Amino acid sequence: MIEVSNVTVNYGKVKALDSASFKVPDGRVVGFVGVNGAGKTTTIKVACGVLRPTSGTVLIDGLDVVKQKAQASRSIGWVPELPTYEQGVRAMDYFVYLAGYYGLSGTEAKRVGQDLFQQLGLLESSNKKLKDYSQGMKKRFALAVSLLNDPHNFLMDEVMNGLDPQGIAFFRDKTVEFRKQGKAVLFSSHILSEVQSIADEVVFIHKGRVLAVKGIDEILSLVQTSGVRVSVSNPDAHLKDILSSYGEVKELGKGSYEVEGIKINPEDLNSVLVQQGYKVSGIERVTGNLESYFFKLIGEQP
Repeated sequence: MIEVSNVTVNYGKVKALDSASFKVPDGRVVGFVGVNGAGKTTTIKVACGVLRPTSGTVLIDGLDVVKQKAQASRSIGWVPELPTYEQGVRAMDYFVYLAGYYGLSGTEAKRVGQDLFQQLGLLESSNKKLKDYSQGMKKRFALAVSLLNDPHNFLMDEVMNGLDPQGIAFFRDKTVEFRKQGKAVLFSSHILSEVQSIADEVVFIHKGRVLAVKGIDEILSLVQTSGVRVSVSNPDAHLKDILSSYGEVKELGKGSYEVEGIKINPEDLNSVLVQQGYKVSGIERVTGNLESYFFKLIGEQP
């Protein structure tokens, strides 16, 4: 389990994190969502012990990443958005070198490396230099390194960024596999459709503050309230007033409106508008998703 408790990080006068708190339970995938600069990567760096917080604590399976860093680090697998390794060496040679820090002999490290490279689709490229690896291959290599100690907790920081569909599917499937194995996974991504497809819960962060922590089912139930998008070819000053009597109206463009929390069936609304002399060119239900909830959430913040 990963427990982030009141973590604050200051960069000079800039508050990158402001008392952030949330948990990632065992056997759960927790999505970590926010715009660029919201504090996702800072949080992950604190959680893996790379960055010391100004205040607050992170516990990994009950171990403090600051006070018990060596022990806590053994239970963490971290895949950064932009893995940085020595680029001029062969991937397998570098893996064997890194495995030495985990107490593996050269022979054992190579055996483990071949097994992991096979699992992660890197075996045929094991003798290539890391500088010749694609972005996706570098992330798979980072995952191989993170698996050296078979950790119980994973920190995935924008692992899908810059990947092709095959790479995205690979990391999606691995994340689901980790959950089945009972591991705790914090999954940061700006691809909200992917977060929606694999997350059990979602942590929303904005300007360094955690705005909400909600289960994915709860989020989808909130955004699936009835809404309708209406297009009229002959709008006038009274149309918005008519629509406002049935819900909250947002003007999308000339003659195009979205009515949230609508209190009438779309078919009946169409009849009302036609009876009032409006030429309805389109009327359709609006289905919400994680993205719509996210932008509504941060839009409500000061």
